[in-house]
Amino acid sequence: MTPPGTSNNHPFHVEHVAVLIETETSWGARVIRGIAHYAEKHTRWHLLIDPRDHEQRSAIPEGWNGDGIIARISTRTQCQHIREKNLPVVNVDDVFEGLTGVGVVITDEAERARLALEHLVARGFRKFAYFAPPSHLYSKNRGEQFVRAALQLGYECHEYQPGYRAGRKIGWAEQQRRVNRWLASLPRPIAIFAVDAHHARQLTEICHFGGVRVPDDVAILAGDTDELLCEVSTPPLSSVSVACERLGHEAAAMLHRMMAGENPPDGSVLIAPHGVVSRQSTDVLAIDDPAVVRALRYIRTHAHHGIVVEDILREVPISRRSLEIQFRSYLGRSPAEEIRRVRLERGKQLLGRRELSITEIALACGFSNATRFGVAFRKSFGTTPRAFRKTLIAD
Repeated sequence: MTPPGTSNNHPFHVEHVAVLIETETSWGARVIRGIAHYAEKHTRWHLLIDPRDHEQRSAIPEGWNGDGIIARISTRTQCQHIREKNLPVVNVDDVFEGLTGVGVVITDEAERARLALEHLVARGFRKFAYFAPPSHLYSKNRGEQFVRAALQLGYECHEYQPGYRAGRKIGWAEQQRRVNRWLASLPRPIAIFAVDAHHARQLTEICHFGGVRVPDDVAILAGDTDELLCEVSTPPLSSVSVACERLGHEAAAMLHRMMAGENPPDGSVLIAPHGVVSRQSTDVLAIDDPAVVRALRYIRTHAHHGIVVEDILREVPISRRSLEIQFRSYLGRSPAEEIRRVRLERGKQLLGRRELSITEIALACGFSNATRFGVAFRKSFGTTPRAFRKTLIAD
C-alpha cells in the first residue's frame, strides 16, 4: 500500500485538505490548531482553512480539487455539497448523525454532562435547568445527555422550551420576554447549564436586565469555553473546557488513514472534555448550613496547600463527627474525600499545560511528591497523570 501523503510517482506529493471549520470562535480556532499540529508532524498537506462562498457560508470553492475534507457539517446544503466531492470526509460535529461513509470525531456529550453536574452538585445545587434556544447550529444531544444525567441522579431538571421551531427569527425584545418568563417559572436557587458560551453570556445579560442575581439566584455554566465571551461576561462565566486540539488532532489522524484507503470507523470517536473552568457565575454554595459552607470555602481556597481535616476543624467550630455527617448529607462524601477531589480536579486542569512537569503539578496541587499524586489520580480516574495528559495534549 502506498504510504499516506505520497504517491508512486511523486514521493513528496502534497495533498490538499479542506478544513470547513470557523476561525472566529475559540472552539474552531483550537480544533484547527490541532489539525495543523498533526499535519505538520505527520503529513505533507496543504490546508485550505475556512473557505467561504459569496454569502460568507462555509463552502468548498468551485474548481478546488483536493484529497480530503474535515468539516463541521451543520446544514443539509453543506452536507450535500461535501458529498458531491466524493472524497474522504471527517465530521467534527453531531448536528447530522449517521452519515454513511463519513468519519466522526466529536466531544463525548455524556462526559460533558457528568462534569457539569459534578461541578454544580459540589456547590450544593439540587435543582437544574438546561438553556438552548431552538437552533440548527447544534444538536439536541447535549441537552438530552444533561437532562438524562440529572434525572438519573434523582434531581429536578427544567428545559427552556419557548414554543417555536429552529430557524424562526426572534427579535431581541421578544427573546428577553420569553426567557424572563421561563426564569420566573424556575425554583430558586437553581443551576442552569447553557448549550455554549454564546448562549450562557446571553443568559447573564437577560438576568441582569431582569434583576435576577447571578450566581446567588441562578448559577450559570457554559457548555463550552470561549475565553473572550467567558471572561468579559458579567459575571465571568464558568465553562466546560473541551479538548479542542485533541479533537482536531484525532480528526486529522482519521482523515489521514482514510486518504490512505481505510474505511471510517463504524461509530463515532468520542473525545472527553478536560474539565470545568470555574469562574464567578457558579461561585456560590447553595447549602443552608453555614458550617458546611465555611468548610467548603476553606477547602477550595487551601486544598492545594496540603491541608488535612484537622486544619478545617481549627477553622470551623464543629466536631469532626458532625462535619463528617453534614458533608455526607450534602455532598455524599467525607471532608477528606472532598479535599482530595479538589486537589485532583486542579491536577486535571494543570495537566493541560505543556510547560509544567508532573512533579510541579503534584506540588501545585498539595501532594508531597509525584508518586502520591499518581496513586491518588489513578485510584480516582483509572489512569495515570501521564496517560491522561496524552489525552489532552496532541503530540
